Amino acid sequence: MQKTSTKYRYLILFTLPALAFYVAFAVYPLFSTLLISFFKADAFVGVANYVHLFTNPEASERFWNALLNNIEFFLIAAVVQLPVGLLMAALLTSGAVRRMTGFYRTILFIPTTLSVVIVGFIWRLIISPLWGLVGFPLLGDKLTALPTLTLMSVWEYVGIPMIFLYSALLAIPQELVEAARIDGASGPRIFWGIKLPLIAPQFGLITILTFIWTFNSFDIIFALNGGAPGPDYSTDILGTLFYRTFFGWQALQGDANLGATTATVIFFIILIVTAGYFFVLQRRLKIHEL
Repeated sequence: MQKTSTKYRYLILFTLPALAFYVAFAVYPLFSTLLISFFKADAFVGVANYVHLFTNPEASERFWNALLNNIEFFLIAAVVQLPVGLLMAALLTSGAVRRMTGFYRTILFIPTTLSVVIVGFIWRLIISPLWGLVGFPLLGDKLTALPTLTLMSVWEYVGIPMIFLYSALLAIPQELVEAARIDGASGPRIFWGIKLPLIAPQFGLITILTFIWTFNSFDIIFALNGGAPGPDYSTDILGTLFYRTFFGWQALQGDANLGATTATVIFFIILIVTAGYFFVLQRRLKIHEL
């Protein structure tokens, strides 16, 4: 009995610092933001800020524009990032680079470790129409600005899905691969018929992580454009909209209450989609496994 009591005492002792850190820097800011969204100039106004966000012509136009841009940002990232990450993981586990696998894995993952400011500076030099490799102002045209920023962000973070898929491919039992080879299956057939179905659950996880990342995104756009929403608000996503609303930008005065309202809406969008993934798709995967 005393051993059990001592065990729980040590468990509380070692988890308390992490729990306190989590409460101070995650739980408290979340509830504080939610609370601020119900006030206006220190006066409780209920859901008036939410009504303003969705009904005021200017505020609602900016919000829906940012949401649509964010959806485009996510779709481009998901469509490009997943196949590229899969291709890199497949090459690393194919045996084609067997002697230098560690070297190539490190090289491909290095962009993920770079500061966003450095990434933005590098890409600004590369795509500059004055001294870069591109003679067209990609960030100055509303049709190319957001796709260009998305591809920059994909270049930086594609190492993460690569590592997920690389680990999943390494975890596949070699007995299955050897049995397929004995039966005469070729390398491509083994990959498409055996390996790909086995790592398919990773695709859903990577997609939902990409969704969370893109809807929380702010850094790459701010590093390249500052708080400006780009040409004709074409690069304005929810993160940059929140920044301008909360802190203000140039002649626009910041509104902490409306900014907190925007942040709360972003949080619930991410929460609803993530919960839908875990409760629907994961349940189907468990049923399939059973």
